[in-house]
Amino acid sequence: MALKASALKVGDTHSERVVENLSRTQIVQYAGASGDYNPLHTDEVYTVQAAGYPSVFAHGMLTMGLTGKMLTNWVGDGRLTKFGVRFTNQVWPGDTLDAKATVAAIREENGKQVADLTISTTNQDGKEVVSGTATARLDP
Repeated sequence: MALKASALKVGDTHSERVVENLSRTQIVQYAGASGDYNPLHTDEVYTVQAAGYPSVFAHGMLTMGLTGKMLTNWVGDGRLTKFGVRFTNQVWPGDTLDAKATVAAIREENGKQVADLTISTTNQDGKEVVSGTATARLDP
């Protein structure tokens, strides 16, 4: 059910656990789905020995996609008109991620009601891994 402008106010929030205990398999599955086989995400030996990281880590776009799932679960499919993020920390195998959107403004754009949202996704330690903004069309 899509959000109605009449039922929404600035400061309203929605949060959702978007992944629990992210697995290496999920990271490799994303590599296959996206075609991004960068060895930093798929090759433990390369990532540790050549690049100096403690482990492989998730693609930023995987984290963005999981965050986007929270948004569309809240505002409805086909309602996002803008969605942009900044990757603020890496996401590692075993991480659990919680995404949160907050209504920053409700306004009119091109004769339609829209909500501007601020977005934050954090890991199990409360460390932000994604920050961003989105705009969603609202029903009257």
